[in-house]
Amino acid sequence: MVYQIPPEPPHFVDREEVQARVLRLVAERHGTRPAARPLCFAVSGHGGTGKTELAFRLARQVAERYPDGVLYVDLDDVRRAGTVEVADVLGDLLRSLGADWIAPVFRERARQYWSLTHGRRLVIVIDNARYGTEVEPLLPASGESLVIVTSHGPLYDLQAGAAVELPLDPLAEADALELLDLVARDERLAATPDETRRLLALCAGLPAALHVAGRWLRRHQRRPLPRLLSTLAAELDEKGIPMVEQVWDAAYRGLGEDAARLYRLLAAFPGPSFTLAAAGTLLGGDAADAVDELRTAGLLDAREHDDGRERLPELLRAHARRKAEADGDAKERAAARRRLVLWYLRQAQRADLVAAGKRLRVAGDVPPVPGTHDVLFERAEDAGTEAKRRACQWLEAERHALFGCVRLAYAAGAAEDWGTTEAWALCEPLWTHFLDHPHYADHIEAFRTGVAAAQRAGDVRAVVRMRCQVARPLWEQGEFEAAGREMEAALEAVRAGLGDSEEERKLGASAREFRGMLRSAQGDWTAAAGDFEASRAVHVEIVNPYGVALQTYRLGEALAHLGDLERAAELLERARADFAAGGRVRLTARAEFALGGVLAGLGRAEEARELYRSALEGTRDRDGSRDEARVLDALAKLAERQGQEAEAREYRAAAAAVRERSGLD
Repeated sequence: MVYQIPPEPPHFVDREEVQARVLRLVAERHGTRPAARPLCFAVSGHGGTGKTELAFRLARQVAERYPDGVLYVDLDDVRRAGTVEVADVLGDLLRSLGADWIAPVFRERARQYWSLTHGRRLVIVIDNARYGTEVEPLLPASGESLVIVTSHGPLYDLQAGAAVELPLDPLAEADALELLDLVARDERLAATPDETRRLLALCAGLPAALHVAGRWLRRHQRRPLPRLLSTLAAELDEKGIPMVEQVWDAAYRGLGEDAARLYRLLAAFPGPSFTLAAAGTLLGGDAADAVDELRTAGLLDAREHDDGRERLPELLRAHARRKAEADGDAKERAAARRRLVLWYLRQAQRADLVAAGKRLRVAGDVPPVPGTHDVLFERAEDAGTEAKRRACQWLEAERHALFGCVRLAYAAGAAEDWGTTEAWALCEPLWTHFLDHPHYADHIEAFRTGVAAAQRAGDVRAVVRMRCQVARPLWEQGEFEAAGREMEAALEAVRAGLGDSEEERKLGASAREFRGMLRSAQGDWTAAAGDFEASRAVHVEIVNPYGVALQTYRLGEALAHLGDLERAAELLERARADFAAGGRVRLTARAEFALGGVLAGLGRAEEARELYRSALEGTRDRDGSRDEARVLDALAKLAERQGQEAEAREYRAAAAAVRERSGLD
């Protein structure tokens, strides 16, 4: 019996579900009449996920059922200029099967192979396939045989139903830790859990990387783990993982021109995942074929994701960066970076307009970016609410790329003739995103970068706008002194640098409103009411209905806290009607929430309940997690006051679920 696979490795973890599925299907096949084709499993995943070792493990587990031999071929061993000479592979297989004579040409070798494999019970492991056309000629002519194929990506050209697909994900954190511990046997892992988690993140769940890390730990047992971690990170970033690097290099060399260029450009993409539209923006044209090629080559995450986004794992990103440095062009990268920032700024501005309507904006609109396609936020059949929801969802889904583009633009502005304005301009649509989905650390960093960019540009209007934007997340995090400094600087800029045009007066009134909001957060409702009244007066003078409605709402909230409930109810009802008439869903919901609280205080509980419920519907239409939790809390308190404890518990549980789902405190 021929047996061509190595012995069991000392350590192997996870993959239990895959193994159980294979064993079950093999047992089922042996319990039925022989089929016309061999049972075939296609194990796919990018380099380093342990495909080959899993294939060997499966072959060992079923070898007793296949007494005629276990054969192995590595197609990369015979690949030349990206092409496999299948005739040579057939020759090797024929020799392994004991053929005394090898036919000279492919067709005759194929017939000889079919003759020798007919009726035999073999396991054949075909490693590193790239195309289904490389696999088909190597299938034995026996339905009693088993074939296990490994590939970096799905074999789309393999006939439908010809193989059972077994895509491999990177190891989960618990399994990765188990493997690392088995390889390293190092007490430092348990003693320094934070560094251990960083090490696991660096290895990205790849067994190959975990073996490298484990060997480093064994080799450098006297070094502190934090120091060793930085050295290992630099090593992996600079050189990659031995063996896996060769696999990725081979896959890269087999790419077409567009796919190779996209791979290099993705190294600097400012987010963990990307859409087809963003990939097309990097290329400056259609990217569908290039993305498919990268996925097939195993140079993208092979997993299917519910959000439809593509992902370049960090170790592959480092490989792409090395290829960009070796083969790429600095001008090409700079042009792609600028195109990407402008495209994201344009899409964010368009999403902002759909989500928030016309409002105070300082930056000008970005025109269409040549070679790209705009995201479709509005459709003819959409109601306004659905279009707003889609725009808000886009901002949330793309937040990492948007935050990254702020950093990219600001860095470009220090060395090139663009970027400074784009950096602070991106912060304006990120404000709309913040109101529904506050990611405090990210938003504060972005808005502070916006302040620095506005100062670098010498644009007083932008400085005022950015300082106001950064102040709010600061005070919401309890950093009142820092927020106060931002507001004083903003108002000083208003006094010293703004003129008397309508837009500049509107901006000054907005800054006064922000100071009122800060004072509200500090509990100084009397001073806050004064700021809101002053801001409202400016909006009345310049005939800005939206500004009047907004300050009416703010003033109503302040008066409610000061105990003037009757006047507060009057103002909030007026603001609610104006917001609803203008189609401003989020502000309508907020006015309903505030008015509900006032009416509850006036003893009008049923009216308050209806307003809260309406506000809840409005926040859910916008996917506004923070507001949704706040409304649910209010409904719980109202139910509790009325002795409806079961209903109150339901609302409290729903609020807790929203906070947990959204990561809110």
